[in-house]
Amino acid sequence: MAGSEPVSAEGESMAVDAAPRKPRILLAASGSVAAVKFANLCHCFSEWADVRAVSSSGSLHFIDRASMPKDVILYTDEDEWSSWKKLGDSVLHIELRKWADIMVIAPLSANTLGKIAGGLCDNLLTCIVRAWDYSKPFFVAPAMNTLMWNNPFTERHFISIDELGISLIPPVTKRLACGDYGNGAMAEPSTIYSTVRLFYESKAQQELW
Repeated sequence: MAGSEPVSAEGESMAVDAAPRKPRILLAASGSVAAVKFANLCHCFSEWADVRAVSSSGSLHFIDRASMPKDVILYTDEDEWSSWKKLGDSVLHIELRKWADIMVIAPLSANTLGKIAGGLCDNLLTCIVRAWDYSKPFFVAPAMNTLMWNNPFTERHFISIDELGISLIPPVTKRLACGDYGNGAMAEPSTIYSTVRLFYESKAQQELW
């Protein structure tokens, strides 16, 4: 969002402080039952930031599109190349990466975690991740069954993405959707929102010093 330009009235120039634009947050959901909370997550962020959303094909089974904020665009795999006609046209995963100040994947499924750790990019979400500028903040909030969370591959994958600079918002222990009790449930949307906002505002404050 462009800030205000200096204005002039009756020969006098008056500088007007540029209004800071809202942070641009790219929210993404992968295929986990916790994606039922994705609309709520989008509402949390949209009250503070400009939000765009990305959903994997697996997450669409759980996302209630009717509950999404009206001003938040939800991009799917079908949108990736639908507007591309010729060389020189914009590429969606690149444009979204350029637009965003911060990316948040919530929920992050075990499958998408494995893809990111292995460098795979076979859908819109993982193409954005592969093209991401890691000088910009990136958060993930995993959601999976307790045994999947405790699987040795999970630790290896998180070590790999930690090396990229991706920040973990840890899961919590509770009764899971499958009926098991244990660690692996996605953090609540309010927790994810407050974590990201605190990080953003702390960083902005430090840049002023």
